[in-house]
Amino acid sequence: MGEIRAALTVVALAALLVGCDREARSLRAPAAAPSATAVSTTPLRAGGGEAPPPVDARGVLYDANAYQISEGQRYYEWFNCSGCHAHGGGDIGPALMDDEWRYGGAITQVRASIAEGRPNGMPAFADKIPDEQLWQIAAYVRSMSGTADKLAASSRDDHMRSTPPNNQAKPGPERADATAARLGAAR
Repeated sequence: MGEIRAALTVVALAALLVGCDREARSLRAPAAAPSATAVSTTPLRAGGGEAPPPVDARGVLYDANAYQISEGQRYYEWFNCSGCHAHGGGDIGPALMDDEWRYGGAITQVRASIAEGRPNGMPAFADKIPDEQLWQIAAYVRSMSGTADKLAASSRDDHMRSTPPNNQAKPGPERADATAARLGAAR
């Protein structure tokens, strides 16, 4: 009897271990892809202005990833970006919650603005913030304006948003009727 019980216990533990194998979620970005290289013979280009930064394959890893956006939000606060950008609404730095981008709204362009700085006030942070964190902050900044993937909405406090998160369902008529009935019964 004791051997059967021991055998059943071993089988049950084995089943538990096999059953606990959940999906594998990568909470970190994969190893950095090699940086895109572009040959630029001159800074001049047709129409004037600066040449756009080369497309970097790493941007895709951060742009639509909810974890990377939430980490970017944390670093945005840690590095006091809100000191100039006032939680995205703009202060002495430009607003980040609209769709107007002076130096381009692609994640590679936002990252370049953070890393290299911009004239008239934006300091360069490439030598102060690790590269992965620069990408995460860029992903969060894009999410504030609504240009990021709608399923990877930022975890920004609702009272600070200009629009409600896209991934929050609005109550349908059946919910509204139930809520109204409950409020009427409570009076």
